[in-house]
Amino acid sequence: MGKKIKKEVEPPPKDVFDPLIIESKKAATVVLMLHSPEEEILAKACEAIYKFALKGEENKTTLLELGAVEPLTKLLTHEDKIVRRNATMIFGILASNNDVKKLLRELDVMNSVIAQLAPEEEVVIHEFASLCLANMSAEYTGKVQIFEHGGLEPLIRLLSSPDPDVKKNSMECIYNLVQDFQCRTTLQELNAIPPILDLLKSEYPIIQLLALKTLGVITNDKESRTMLRDHQGLDHLIKILETKELNDLHIEALAVIANCLEDMDTIVQIQQTGGLKKLLSFAENSTIPDIQKNAAKAITKAAYDPENRKLLHEQEVEKCLVALLGSENDGTKIAASQAISAMCENSGSKDFFNNQGIPQLIQLLKSDNEELREAAALALANLTTCNPANASAAAEADGIDPLINVLSSKRDGAIANAATVLTNMAMQEPLRQNIQNHGIMHAIISPLHSANTAVQSKAALTVASTACDVEARTELRNSGGLEPLVELLRSKNDEVRKHASWAVMVCAGDELTANELCRLGALDVLEAVNLSGSRKNKFSEAAYNKLLNNNLSLKYSQTGYLSSSNIINDGFYDYGRINPGTKLLPLKELCLQEPSDLRAILLINSKSDVSPPSSMEDKSDAGYGRSISSSSSLRRSSKDKTNAGFGSPTEDKSEAASGRNTVLSKSATKEKGGRKGRGKKEEEKVKEEDEVMAVPKFVGEGSSDKEWRPPSDPDFSMYVYEVTKSILPITSIKEQIEVLAKYVAEKMGGKIPKEKLPDFSWELHISELKFQLKSNVIPIGHVRKGIFYHRALLFKALADRIGIGCSLVRGEYGRAWNEVKLLNESQKGVIGSLPPPELLLARVLS
Repeated sequence: MGKKIKKEVEPPPKDVFDPLIIESKKAATVVLMLHSPEEEILAKACEAIYKFALKGEENKTTLLELGAVEPLTKLLTHEDKIVRRNATMIFGILASNNDVKKLLRELDVMNSVIAQLAPEEEVVIHEFASLCLANMSAEYTGKVQIFEHGGLEPLIRLLSSPDPDVKKNSMECIYNLVQDFQCRTTLQELNAIPPILDLLKSEYPIIQLLALKTLGVITNDKESRTMLRDHQGLDHLIKILETKELNDLHIEALAVIANCLEDMDTIVQIQQTGGLKKLLSFAENSTIPDIQKNAAKAITKAAYDPENRKLLHEQEVEKCLVALLGSENDGTKIAASQAISAMCENSGSKDFFNNQGIPQLIQLLKSDNEELREAAALALANLTTCNPANASAAAEADGIDPLINVLSSKRDGAIANAATVLTNMAMQEPLRQNIQNHGIMHAIISPLHSANTAVQSKAALTVASTACDVEARTELRNSGGLEPLVELLRSKNDEVRKHASWAVMVCAGDELTANELCRLGALDVLEAVNLSGSRKNKFSEAAYNKLLNNNLSLKYSQTGYLSSSNIINDGFYDYGRINPGTKLLPLKELCLQEPSDLRAILLINSKSDVSPPSSMEDKSDAGYGRSISSSSSLRRSSKDKTNAGFGSPTEDKSEAASGRNTVLSKSATKEKGGRKGRGKKEEEKVKEEDEVMAVPKFVGEGSSDKEWRPPSDPDFSMYVYEVTKSILPITSIKEQIEVLAKYVAEKMGGKIPKEKLPDFSWELHISELKFQLKSNVIPIGHVRKGIFYHRALLFKALADRIGIGCSLVRGEYGRAWNEVKLLNESQKGVIGSLPPPELLLARVLS
């Protein structure tokens, strides 16, 4: 045998690097290895980094700081499957870190990650790529990038993956994406409902939960609800509710059903299959508060449709809701109250809650939970609207006190709802009095000051419905409620302004409150509102007119019209026509002004320091001006029309002094002795001078009395006395009008022939009165020469004193007239007409 010769090992080539095994203990070193061209090193480096990242958030931050993210993104598209898989696994873990997510968005790697969802890729790559997308979709920008790069379609395809982790990650990502409306629309186009419904059968609760949550979002859209119904999705949901082992899914399942019940077709289908009864029974008998709450919410959504309400009423949903009101959970009671509010649109449901429901809701008003009080008040507001029986039931359940207490709630909705209930109750007189007795006028002040327009509107409406008598208005006025009410008239909100105007109109029902409203500027505000075409409303116009009825001087100046119901009282003055928006000065300021060339202001004031005689036989000197001529004119009128006498306090006196003052008595004597040698014109001139001298001074003039009083008018006082004594007894209204018209004409200068009208010189007479009184304000009784507007005003003032209903109308160019409507004496109930007093006065003038 030959000797074996040992084979020599050939040395490696000189240009080849000998293999080197390195054990690294620093992450930084491994990160550097990511730049290696060797696939094996890359794979092992990625594997090491994956294990390092799994250990916690601090390690993820460390890798970010070491710059590992950017080289890893390049490995997502590496040719080697193992390298690509390991890199994808790393990003699935790293993407849960917010800073990493931000950097990934900047590096725009979404396209590379979505590419890993391709069907030919391994399940592990699908798992971690979908996990990365699920983490990225948690933020809005990430959602946008996923959607724009077409990530939704492969995610839907992965819902059918055999791997549960892939399904879970894909479903979670889809759930995040469908929060956006555009994604929901695309989801419908991609027919995603069937694979999502299949996930309801999964053995993994987390997958079922994510599927239900996703359905709960996408069924907010009608198209998705239709698709769900068409694919028997409701059957799946009802089965979940019937399975006690799946009670952790019941809340989300009810949320989906709640959305579906908004459609009439769905509720019909669920009723036909018996699902609706099961749902109501499930809600009533469940012991889990959140389940009951979601069931009530489902009923609420369904009840927004009229046909749905009808079906729910037929299934006696009211019993279920009343039972839920007794729950110990506030959330359930809130949801039940909201469902009752929705069902109130059905009249049958409203009637049902009259005996069952209203007492429980009243009790909920006493809760410390503000949200619960608001929901209960809303239900009561809907129950009592246009339903007097329910309003009475609320009062019988001792609901007035709790409702008034809610007016001080911290929630605007609760206040507005409580105010609505009180308004509905106040429509009935007995309930209104009861509400007033509980201090509503004081309690409503705070809501009137609210900054919330809904509260302002409802509070003003409550005032309008409760301030219907003097006592209530007085309490409101004394409580300071008129100031905020006037402020609400300035609101830019149409409803607030309308209801505030309504309240002002009601409050202006008595003189004191109306005067206070005027003092607070309500008239000015309403006038400005009514001048605006966009801001005015019927209530603002009515409120303005109502306030004007308590300020007839302003009403006549602005509108030029006083109706028969507008009774002229002492203190009325005719300033003349003023333009809209022009402020009318008060009488005191006008009286204190110096005389000017402006139109004279006519004052009506029967209050005088001198009183009429108490009997016809009173012989004492009484100051009544031209009493003898007055009585003689009345006697002449009576001889034409009736046998009734028109007595005067001076009629039985052989020689009565005029008694206006000592100057007048002396002038009368002077006139009597000097008339024989004078012509007619001289006599008239002396008469005019005497009349001017006879005008008394203003009350308080030259007096130390600081209290201002309007000028007295003893002549007008005498007119009132004479017409009351002589015309009032006449039984014929027509005759009363004609006699009064002639009486007024005589007091204002008598019959003036047409050809002598230019010589009437009434302007000179008025100017002399203004000079004598040192004021533009002239009491009507001082006017001896008056034309149309003087006579029409005097006629209206005297007619109002004796109960003759007549209007006062201002015309153009100094014209004015009165209009009278009276009952035809021959035919009872038929309205007859008479020539208006203006025509009678005109005939006397002509």
